[in-house]
Amino acid sequence: MLSLANLRGIACCACAVLFSSTVLAQTAKPAPKDLPASAYQLISLKVTGSERYKPEDIAAATGLQIGQTVHEEDFRGGVRVLGDSGAFSDVAFSFDYSAKGTKGEFHVKDAPNFVPARFENLVWFSDRKLAEELHARVPLFHGELPIRGDLVDQVSLALQAMLIEAKVAGRADYLRAGEGGPTEAFDFTVAGRPITIRDVTFQGADPSLLPLLQHAAKGLSGKEYSRDGIRTEAEKSFLRFYLQHGYLNATLGDPEASVIKSDPEETTVDVTFRPEPGSQYKLAELAISGNKVVPTDALQKVIRAQIGEPVNVIELEDDLAALRHLYGTRGYMAAAIKAQRDVDDKSLSVKYGLTITEGDVYTMGDLDIHGLDSPTTARMQTAWALRAGDTYNSDYPQQFAEQADKKLGEWNITIHESVNPKDKTVDVTLRFDPKS
Repeated sequence: MLSLANLRGIACCACAVLFSSTVLAQTAKPAPKDLPASAYQLISLKVTGSERYKPEDIAAATGLQIGQTVHEEDFRGGVRVLGDSGAFSDVAFSFDYSAKGTKGEFHVKDAPNFVPARFENLVWFSDRKLAEELHARVPLFHGELPIRGDLVDQVSLALQAMLIEAKVAGRADYLRAGEGGPTEAFDFTVAGRPITIRDVTFQGADPSLLPLLQHAAKGLSGKEYSRDGIRTEAEKSFLRFYLQHGYLNATLGDPEASVIKSDPEETTVDVTFRPEPGSQYKLAELAISGNKVVPTDALQKVIRAQIGEPVNVIELEDDLAALRHLYGTRGYMAAAIKAQRDVDDKSLSVKYGLTITEGDVYTMGDLDIHGLDSPTTARMQTAWALRAGDTYNSDYPQQFAEQADKKLGEWNITIHESVNPKDKTVDVTLRFDPKS
C-alpha cells in the first residue's frame, strides 16, 4: 500500500488521505482560520502513477473541477470514486492551502486485470460514436474494463442514458463472458427489443466471389442480429470462400449494422462486411511420409490439390478426412495424419508435409441390433458379413444399412461405432427406428 511518504512533502497547512482496496487511513491538520475564501478555490490538480490512463482522464473521473471550492471531504470523495471504479489498486492524495488557492494531487496504482468491453447489438451508434460518447460520460473508459469495481456499471448507466436520448426503447444490460471461468470480456446488449437482419452486403468483395458470398448470406435474412453471432456465422460460412481460393490471410472485418427502420416494436438493420483478402498463395509442394500399408500414389489420388494452383484449404481438410477414411476401410481405425504447412510470404507459396502414423489393424468386435422384432433381428445378424476377428472395414456398416433399408423400407437406421484401443476391436450398434 502506498504511504504518504511516497508523496511530495506536505506544507504546514495540508491534509492527506490514503486509500487502498481494503484500507482507508487518514491524517489531517485543520486549515488556519485566518485564510481568505480564495484559499479554498482549486487552482491545480495533479495526477501521477498511472500507465494506463492520461492524468486528465483520472482528474475528470474524480469529479473535481478547477475553480470550485474544495475541502477535505471533496478530495476524500474523489478517492472513493477512483477506488470504487476498480481501475486502481491504490489511490492516495494530498492537498495544500495557500492564499492563492488549493493545489491537489492524486497518486494512483493501476489495477492489474482488465478485459475488453464488447457491444453486441448497439446498432443505433457507430463504433466511433460509442467510444467517443462513453469516454465523454465515463472518463476512465477506453474500451477495456477492470474485472472488479463499478466502472462496468457506470458504462451500463451511460449506455442507458444514450438510449433514452436517442429515443430507443430498451434496457442496457451486460454479462460477464467466460463460460464459468475467469472473466474474458463484458458483453453489453440492449434487452427487450428485437433487432432483425434484412440484408447482408460485402463492400469491395472480389467480383468472382461475390455471388457465392451473397448466396450464403441469404440464410441470415430475417434472423436476430448480434455482432458475435453474425461474426461466428461469417467465419463459418463466408470466410471459407476465400480459403478455397488461396487467400490464407483473408479477413472479413467486423460486421457493421445500419438501422433501416426503428419503431417501438422492432428494429431492422442491414449488415455490411468489408473483406480484406490479402495475397493469394499457390501450392509449391505436397510431400507424404510415414505410410507403409497404403502406397504413396494411392494416397496422392485422394488429394485433389495441384502444384502451382491456388491453395484450397477447405478442400485439403476434406481430403485429409478422406485419407483417414481410406485407412479405416482397411482396418486402421487409429490412423493419424499430421499436416504441416510452410508458408513463404516472399514467393506467395505454400509447402505441405503430410506425416502419417498408420497404427494397428482393428478387427470386428460385437454387433448389437436394436428396435426390430426377434425374427428380423436374427435375419439381420445372419446377413451381417463381418464376423468377429475379421479385419474391420469402416465402409461396411453404411453399405449394410443401405441394403437393409431397401429390404425393410420402413426404418431409420443409425450407426454407432465403438473403437476399443485396448483390444483393437470395433463394436457396432445398429438402431432401427420407425419412419414417421
